[in-house]
This record gives sequence, structure tokens and C-alpha cells, in this order.
Amino acid sequence: MRPRVGRATQGLTLLELVIAIAILSLGTMATLKATGQARFVLGGAAPRVLAQLAAENRAEALRLPGAVDLPDTVTLGPYQFRVETRRRATAAGLIRADITVTSSEGPGATLVTFLPGGGAPR
Repeated sequence: MRPRVGRATQGLTLLELVIAIAILSLGTMATLKATGQARFVLGGAAPRVLAQLAAENRAEALRLPGAVDLPDTVTLGPYQFRVETRRRATAAGLIRADITVTSSEGPGATLVTFLPGGGAPR
């Protein structure tokens, strides 16, 4: 006797292949869209990192003795950043400095640092 050849051993139908290809193509499209979005986000990383670096540089400069007149704009790489520093006294006798760095070309950064007291905030 020969074994009966049933539906399970005949293979895939054309409709099943079309559905499988459609599902795979949708997954591929979603992956490509996510990759494109990741490239877009990473493309903005350079100005954001440079803005953070400008804020950290300003925080260090504020700790130096005689750091009274610091420039309002800083150039790092191809970007020009505007640096704003807001100071206010704390209850503990320190000075809180809020440093905000902005750029017209990309994202900015904000940094908060505490400076030793020794005078009124400027």
C-alpha cells in the first residue's frame, strides 16, 4: 500500500505565499522606517553634544577667580551658541547658576551648578 498524500504534504498554496510575502514586506518597511528615524535623531547629536560642552565650559569658567565678564556667544565647531547664565543665592550660602545654551541651528542644553558663596549673585 502506498501512503495517501494529504493536504499537509502538498506544500504551500499561492495565496499562502502572497500573505507571507505581504507580512514580511510590512516588517521590512517598519524596520526601514525605524532605521531612518534613528539616523535623523543621531544626526542631531553633534549640536546637542557641543551645546552641553559649552554649558560645562561655562560652569568651569564661573569657578575661576575673576570670571566676571564672560562672552555671551561661543563658537564650537561650525556652530555658534548663545550662553545665558542666571545666578541666585541659596539658603546655604552658595550661588546657584542656571546655564542655558541655545543655538539657531540645533538643540541646546541646560546645566545647573552651584558655586561657592562670597558675594552677592550677579
